[in-house]
Amino acid sequence: MPYEPNELLIRQFEENGTDLTQQVEAQLHLIAPNSPNIPLYRDMIFTVLRMAQDDRSRWNAKITLQAIRELDHAFRVLEQFKGRRKVTVFGSARTPVESPLYALAREVGAVLARSDLMVITGGGGGIMAAAHEGAGLEHSLGFNITLPFEQHANPTIDGTENLLSFHFFFTRKLFFVKEADALILCPGGFGTLDEALEVLTLIQTGKSPLVPVVLLDAPGGSFWQGALDFIRSQLEANRYILPTDLKLVRLVYNAEEAVEEINQFYANFHSTRWLKRQFVIRMHHPLSDHALAHLQEAFASLRLSGDFQQIAYTGEEHDEPSFSHLTRLVFNFNGRDQGRLRELVDYINLPENWAEAQGKTQQRVTETA
Repeated sequence: MPYEPNELLIRQFEENGTDLTQQVEAQLHLIAPNSPNIPLYRDMIFTVLRMAQDDRSRWNAKITLQAIRELDHAFRVLEQFKGRRKVTVFGSARTPVESPLYALAREVGAVLARSDLMVITGGGGGIMAAAHEGAGLEHSLGFNITLPFEQHANPTIDGTENLLSFHFFFTRKLFFVKEADALILCPGGFGTLDEALEVLTLIQTGKSPLVPVVLLDAPGGSFWQGALDFIRSQLEANRYILPTDLKLVRLVYNAEEAVEEINQFYANFHSTRWLKRQFVIRMHHPLSDHALAHLQEAFASLRLSGDFQQIAYTGEEHDEPSFSHLTRLVFNFNGRDQGRLRELVDYINLPENWAEAQGKTQQRVTETA
């Protein structure tokens, strides 16, 4: 069996009498003692050493360096906002101030802020400026792009620590999705459509966690309805997508409904992860016995085998102990039908399906008796 690239590099050093793994890990333990991430940092260093050994192209090395620096800077800046839920708002930078869509985006920003949700945009004008204007600086983050011509961030975030500038579009787009607990898409041009389709592709394929995706238009607007009509008549009708894939988006026509869609998504649902090939949904409230029994059959198509199991924290998720108080719904997910998974999330978010609701019902029956 051929060696993996990093293994081959280590073997070459060993043949010269150098234990590369020991040397690298020794330095990492000095810098980050007790860090559980040392194996990851070690492999990063090995990868860079292998690139240096190949020394193929200065351009490749410059791209790698710039990308790593951008990632590191963004991680550092965003650490101060860790723990706060964030909503990425997309839309045209060319939307004029007098447009009803500008007023709608401004209202969305204000309603999101009242729900203590931060607003992420590209940091520019139009819809982005309106959303930040409504949210205010305390609830705003801007991910701007550095261009070869003059570019200004919108007045709400310009010159503040809430503005990050990116050299590469791909690192910027990574953080648009990585930091988002939800996305609101207003009408826009190629860029907005690109973001909409990319986000849906990432969620549909399971490459990005399931989050609410809200299509927002002004009352009477046809922008997103026209897009959905095309998707249904061409993509769904030709079986290019599953019929349930459209469950991943919701079309609304006012700010309150857009934010309510996000708040409802997190009424009980907290987050998901894969753990030893099992899919884990973390919940604030355990499900009632009746609700758990019902979903065994109603959502059976999501499972490859076995049953849905509701369990408490077991200690296996040692890397995220802050979530130890949350109940887990665990099953062998097929990994494919994300639209149906969204329907499962809607089910567990209904208060009548929570264990405390069952307890209240039993109490009322007892009191009546």
